[in-house]
Amino acid sequence: MTVPTVPAPAPDSGCAPRHGPELLAQVAALPALPGVYRYFDEVGGVLYVGKARNLKKRVSSYFQKNHAGTRIGHMVSKIVRLETTVVRSEAEALILENTLIKTLKPRYNILFRDDKSYPYLKISAHAFARMAYYRGAVDKKHRYFGPYPSAWAVKESIQLLQKVFRLRTCEDTVYSNRTRPCLLYQIKRCSAPCVGLIGRDDYAQDVLNAEAFLRGQTQQVLQQLEARMMAHSGRLEFEQAAGLRDQIGSLSRVLHQQSVEVVSDQDVDILAVKVHGGKACVNLAMVRGGRHLGDRAYFPAHVEDATALAHSQAQEARQNDAPARQVLEAFIAQHYIDVAAPATLVLGEQVSRALIEAISTHAGARITAVFQPREQRRLWLEMAQKNADIQLARLLAEEGSQQARTRALADALELAPDDLERLRIECFDISHTAGEATQASCVVFEHHAMQHREYRRYNIEDITPGDDYAAMRQVLMRRYSKRAEAVAATAGPLRQDEPDARGQTAAAVPATQDTPQARWPDLVLVDGGRGQVAMAREVFSELGLPLSLIVGVEKGQGRKVGLEELVFADGREKVYLGHDSAALMLVAQIRDEAHRFAITGMRAKRAKVRVGGGRLEDIPGIGPKRRARLLQRFGGVRGVAAASVEDLASVEGIAQELAEEIYRALH
Repeated sequence: MTVPTVPAPAPDSGCAPRHGPELLAQVAALPALPGVYRYFDEVGGVLYVGKARNLKKRVSSYFQKNHAGTRIGHMVSKIVRLETTVVRSEAEALILENTLIKTLKPRYNILFRDDKSYPYLKISAHAFARMAYYRGAVDKKHRYFGPYPSAWAVKESIQLLQKVFRLRTCEDTVYSNRTRPCLLYQIKRCSAPCVGLIGRDDYAQDVLNAEAFLRGQTQQVLQQLEARMMAHSGRLEFEQAAGLRDQIGSLSRVLHQQSVEVVSDQDVDILAVKVHGGKACVNLAMVRGGRHLGDRAYFPAHVEDATALAHSQAQEARQNDAPARQVLEAFIAQHYIDVAAPATLVLGEQVSRALIEAISTHAGARITAVFQPREQRRLWLEMAQKNADIQLARLLAEEGSQQARTRALADALELAPDDLERLRIECFDISHTAGEATQASCVVFEHHAMQHREYRRYNIEDITPGDDYAAMRQVLMRRYSKRAEAVAATAGPLRQDEPDARGQTAAAVPATQDTPQARWPDLVLVDGGRGQVAMAREVFSELGLPLSLIVGVEKGQGRKVGLEELVFADGREKVYLGHDSAALMLVAQIRDEAHRFAITGMRAKRAKVRVGGGRLEDIPGIGPKRRARLLQRFGGVRGVAAASVEDLASVEGIAQELAEEIYRALH
């Protein structure tokens, strides 16, 4: 049940904020039931999401006490609206709270990046099963092992299984069209089922052994292989016995090289946390099938505000709630909403029993938390804690360096943002191959880091192929024209006679909105010299935007890195910052990222154009079954594109008219 929202007047600016009677009446009317509450500010932004065993008691505490001078007081002063949702239990409240935190990203909650996609090792449901790296939705007809902490861990496991069990890794289309063994057979990494060099039963047994190995049943696998070897030897089948002997030897060497411990734990997650300098790191180490697969570090946002707020709340409740515990509890609650939890969690900090019970209820299986591990578990936790220390130290060092670069650039270009943290730079680049598949990229730098979610690509059309100036004009117009019109519509006409910070006469850009999408950049970089800058100047003049925003990155003599010069659109002389300048390092970083983003998009577009403009599914009349038949017959999209109409029509389910349609679409 969701309680309807009630607006309230904006809070007073004093130390003890006053809230409107409507909001206070809503708080007084809250039920004494478990639930989740959300606080909103005057522009609709979410301030905080919390859970409560008793909504009335918990929410009332924010408004009935004097929190002046604390983080809670600062947050409460901004509250103008609240929403609550009543649930049936504290466990439901926990799950809903963290689902909303991940969705709404409130300012005063610890927030972990929403990274649901973990890689798996997949063994396909096929008569001769294929093992492959896989990331995405799980299909129940196949078998999946993992999740793994990284792609490297999956690929290492695949290589290991190739050495021991020689399972195939080729695509089904390649497998179906092989006429002789591939190189993997020659180097003893595949048993060549594609050409019948191994029987179905023997291959199926290898698949079962590989699955048992992935589940950690290494001793059982070794014993079974030895029993089969002795059975073949007893029947005088020495060739088969020798093959199994070699397999046993390979498995023994792998176990020795990988230092696989024979432990009772099969699937365990080890979690260590480190908090320092307003930042935090949670290091997740994964053990699957008794094998330590590696680590993955997570760095949450809003740590300083959220932990200070939680500490104030804990002091009021006279509880001991250290920042490390808060961060770890937030990670467990948010992470295991979407990722299946193993049976055992080894934790570096003690967390609440209610949290573990809620995760167990959500997973539908019992989960055990171990806080003071012994023996092998203790070694795993010590490794995870060491990695958390190292990763956090690296992050703090990198952030310090990046902040120094940002400050150096702001000083070098005489930028004066209100907050250096919010210095926003947008950079543009054009990429094409001899005029083919022209694309422009726009990358964004803010908060001392590249903001990947705000990157944009633009398909450039209706220009002379290879005309980079026209391409730059088009992308700048598409990027800024509508935003300039929106500002003019809400704030009146942009004035042309207002001097900027450097005394240059240019249009003033009113900052009427403060969302990332609506914010104007403090600097616009274009990858190019005077020609590109002149085109950008022309666009900005038409739109009535300040020319002082535009800076071109001109390559130096011999196009050598470190010799770049900055070209300005407002008439200033070119500037050479120096090859060891921190400001130039930041400019080069942003410029190179724009180039990378543009060229990868261009190559993808070019590849799409060269195979006929799209996927087979885009052709009317081609569904999954017909697509599979075409790919199986011709070995891939390029093979389909190279086929004649008669060849296409010979495929089952492809009529003459459809074959002609396919041919036209791919040529």
